[in-house]
Amino acid sequence: MMLRRTKIVATLGPATETDEALEKLITAGVDVVRLNFSHGESDEHRLCAERVRRIAAKQERTVAILGDLQGSKIRIERFINGQITLIDGDTFTLDGDLPTDQGDEKTVGIAYKKLCNDCEQGSVLLLDDGRISLEVIEIDGIKIHCRVINGGVLSNNKGINLQGGGLSAPALTSKDKHDIQVAADIGVDYLAVSFVRCGQDLEDARNLMAAAGGHAAILAKIERAEVVYDQELLEEVILASDAVMVARGDLGVEIGDAELVGVQKNMIHTARLLNRPVITATQMMESMIQNALPTRAEVFDVANAVLDGTDAVMLSAETATGKCPHGVVEAMERICRGAEKQPSVMVSQHRMEFTFQESDEAIAMAAMYAANHMSGVRAIVCLTRSGKTALWMSRINSGLPIFALSRLEETRYRLALYRGVYCLPFAFRSDSPEVEALAVEELVKAGYIEKGDKIIMTLGKSSGAADTVKIITV
Repeated sequence: MMLRRTKIVATLGPATETDEALEKLITAGVDVVRLNFSHGESDEHRLCAERVRRIAAKQERTVAILGDLQGSKIRIERFINGQITLIDGDTFTLDGDLPTDQGDEKTVGIAYKKLCNDCEQGSVLLLDDGRISLEVIEIDGIKIHCRVINGGVLSNNKGINLQGGGLSAPALTSKDKHDIQVAADIGVDYLAVSFVRCGQDLEDARNLMAAAGGHAAILAKIERAEVVYDQELLEEVILASDAVMVARGDLGVEIGDAELVGVQKNMIHTARLLNRPVITATQMMESMIQNALPTRAEVFDVANAVLDGTDAVMLSAETATGKCPHGVVEAMERICRGAEKQPSVMVSQHRMEFTFQESDEAIAMAAMYAANHMSGVRAIVCLTRSGKTALWMSRINSGLPIFALSRLEETRYRLALYRGVYCLPFAFRSDSPEVEALAVEELVKAGYIEKGDKIIMTLGKSSGAADTVKIITV
């Protein structure tokens, strides 16, 4: 049985609001669902989470829940008539003093009143995901007078980015702090922090989550130009997180499309090197919001992320509002499986030149080296409490599945994001005298291995942390 190694994250929304649609989505192969706190009310998110847990349990699937904070998305306010059309060469003013619903062809309000401090004459402001660009010609108090470089239709509440980055808005807003409490109450497994500027932003979110009684792992959405252009800062952010996301929407607007490919590759490489799982996101299958088949470019985009080593690929509007959410997941799964057949996905030089400070990391690396260099091995089995051993193993490219057996539900949900790791509930402790035989029995019963197969197993016999690696013939 060839299992898909790359995980799929799907955003929930109006297209998945029925149990039937959600059941089809999970059946199609979703590993993590995303609750987008930029939309919807707290009770709606709570209901979605309950439905996911119930339907996944019915299918005997481990499906993790990711809560995604809105963050300090800087936006224009609203127009009297809902939208306007900007013409190239016209002047247009972003006015912090203007009432929220009084925008017209000449001016519009802005939600972030300090925007005037972050730009100067000659700065380029990008609106509506870069579709409209304005050059700053004068700053008068909190009024920013601009010339339209690329015009078009502009409607209410569209986002604003500064070309090249440098916006000073804090990562966590008052809304985010309220939503962290909601996320803790729901019991999300991952909390995504938007527009992260530094490692401290993630520590602040972690502390707020702990204070709210939640257990979620903290995921950094990397979408600011200043973070990706400073390798030291990028590594600081990654190390402060439990996982990261290549958030290509706002990031692409700030740095430009031409820079995005190299930045994505570097982020995936750096995250893997620093032992953090990484999600690649935004517009991966965008045409499938309406269409039954992806474009060839989308096929190559997803496959390229898989070949680069991403842990997961993410769907946004494709599943939240698209015509056929489960069809998009099925298409993405086919692409992932196809890419995973390539020989480059089966080999790895990860950390071959490193020394290890922790014995359980050394055990994990020894097990993966043996698995990749010994003939006849069918699977790697990891008995884990915290999930750390499985994380380290998942950093190594291999054609072999990693089965993580854990007593802890929290650990199993976290492992749902890790590339090549498949979670099974396992009620026995590693120091039980019959634990190896019981683990093998569970895997045989599930149909993953059979009599005569050779497996490599890691477990903690004494301290709880992995300290033993065994080669077992079933």
